[in-house]
Amino acid sequence: MNPITGLLTALGALTLAFLGGWTRAVLAVRRERPATPSAATDTRAPNGAHITVGAVTNFFDTLGIGSFATTTALFRWLKLVPDRVIPGTLNVGHTLPTVAQAFIYTSIIPVDVLTLFSMIAAAVLGAWLGAGVVSKWPKQKVQIGMGIALLAAATLMLMTQLHLFPGGGAEPGVRGAKLAIAIGGNFMLGALMTLGIGLYAPCMILVSLLGMNPTAAFPIMMGSCAFLMPVGSLRFIRERCYSLRAGLGLATGGIPGVLLAAYIVKSLNLVTVRWLVIVVVVYTAVTMLYSAFSNQRSEA
Repeated sequence: MNPITGLLTALGALTLAFLGGWTRAVLAVRRERPATPSAATDTRAPNGAHITVGAVTNFFDTLGIGSFATTTALFRWLKLVPDRVIPGTLNVGHTLPTVAQAFIYTSIIPVDVLTLFSMIAAAVLGAWLGAGVVSKWPKQKVQIGMGIALLAAATLMLMTQLHLFPGGGAEPGVRGAKLAIAIGGNFMLGALMTLGIGLYAPCMILVSLLGMNPTAAFPIMMGSCAFLMPVGSLRFIRERCYSLRAGLGLATGGIPGVLLAAYIVKSLNLVTVRWLVIVVVVYTAVTMLYSAFSNQRSEA
């Protein structure tokens, strides 16, 4: 069997396991019928705002904008999800749209199989460990972490706008010490995904700094996200550290958004859109950090 075919087969099996785990969790919540539902036990159907956020953010994610920072900004602006559970909601809700992107793009861009498989495995392990940590954080710590994560995302978007990424090389993969650095770097990026830092831009920087062809970042990034997100998301679901309604809304709207971008629109001039996103993300980061430190002063 072709290694990429095997990889996508494994991804299909992992996706089915994620769907099975999420379905069991939802059915368990329905049986409990808690008197005062939390975000993770609110079994009402997603509303139009949840679905629209999923469609819009995953449409632009497929075209290269990213979905985590934009979704966080919209969640806070529309007051759809409590800050405490935004990281888990991002991971759970964007899992299926990201898997769809991986199936569309992973098989068409050449990349060294050992490099691809090693970096994906490292990202999955990082996500599993990271989700276990973030799911237990209090609200204030989540706000501070996400505020910093959003500022980092805005910085990476600005680097994209100003063409400041390293140029990279022509190699489809790496070996030896460079492979070890690639594995360690993607482990850290996988862990940071659980806090809301998208993996695409930092993965592109990592790949380019190691002398690889920057296009190799696409299958590495999409494969890493598609494998790590079901794993990390199941942990957030188990800990009930996400919004069930919003997660379902992101998934419901996200898959059509991905298909529309990948097969119909295919490309857009996103320069103006990205500048707008940078401004919105910075504003969201500042307000989240302000909320965190205001709460800290109030408690003091």
